[in-house]
Amino acid sequence: MENMQTRSRTILGLDIGGTKTACVEGTRDGRILQRVEMATRAAEPFLATFPEIAGQARALIDEVVREGRTIAAISVSIGGPLKIEEGFLLDPPHLPGWHNIPLKARLMEAFPGIPVFIEHDGNAGALAEFHFGVGRNRRDLRHLIFLTFGTGVGGGFIVNGQIVRGASDTAGEIGHWRLAEDGPLGFGKRGSWESFASGAGMVELAAQMYPARWSAATPIRTLVEAMLASDPDALQVAEVAGKWMGRGLSLLIDALNPQVIVFGSLGVALGDLILGPARKVIAEEALPQAAAACELVPSMLGQHIGDVAALMAALTHPASGMRVERTPAYE
Repeated sequence: MENMQTRSRTILGLDIGGTKTACVEGTRDGRILQRVEMATRAAEPFLATFPEIAGQARALIDEVVREGRTIAAISVSIGGPLKIEEGFLLDPPHLPGWHNIPLKARLMEAFPGIPVFIEHDGNAGALAEFHFGVGRNRRDLRHLIFLTFGTGVGGGFIVNGQIVRGASDTAGEIGHWRLAEDGPLGFGKRGSWESFASGAGMVELAAQMYPARWSAATPIRTLVEAMLASDPDALQVAEVAGKWMGRGLSLLIDALNPQVIVFGSLGVALGDLILGPARKVIAEEALPQAAAACELVPSMLGQHIGDVAALMAALTHPASGMRVERTPAYE
């Protein structure tokens, strides 16, 4: 049984995306107690934008102290490529101002005495869904893929109940996969998965399909709102993006044979506008046995997926003192 001291120890989570950054306080069982959000301003230099993020985090910590709790760890969910244990960002395409940044070291300098843990956002989302989302009541779940599907697209793979990071922490960087010889530019190459079926990719696709209406500078939110309003042009963009999503998913399904693929962010907002066309392509292209075994679902954590994912670096690291275990009831 947890004592009062254990219950009063919480986690400061940072969910750093290409469009927005959320700063949250969360508990060991994945509950979010406080939350603030700000624009990431990803194209600006890290040193120009980090002080604002650190300032929001300090304000949240001050509130935690006023309410009689203690921050036990800082936990970050952020897109890669990155060196996870070192907490060093390499060249994340959706954070152009954040290349070659020792993020963990900068956070440790800003918040001395608080341990810092960093995880790839695809892995963090997979772990959040495995422990607190779709996996909470599925005793048989051992093979799960999570797709970030926000500004960019990345994956987190859980195989046999374990997260897969790979030899250089780049497992899951599926946005870099080339799905076609040509197409919009994304993740450094034309025709990549990210260029067709991510937030930024759909904007590029819309600009190519309907240049009189949309440009590469159109906010992602504007295009998504048009899709949700059943705008015919926007629905056509969703249809095309969904087909390319299905082609990428077919490769994943054949390679990893997952039980479930969970979609974050735009997958929650758009649902079957993207997943419907994707399912049709999977039925045509993936191995029938593998396709039949795999379910496509929006995140069971819904709009809270990013917030809960922000806690997972600390909740799954043995040195954090806040590690959550998958209890026998989940097995």
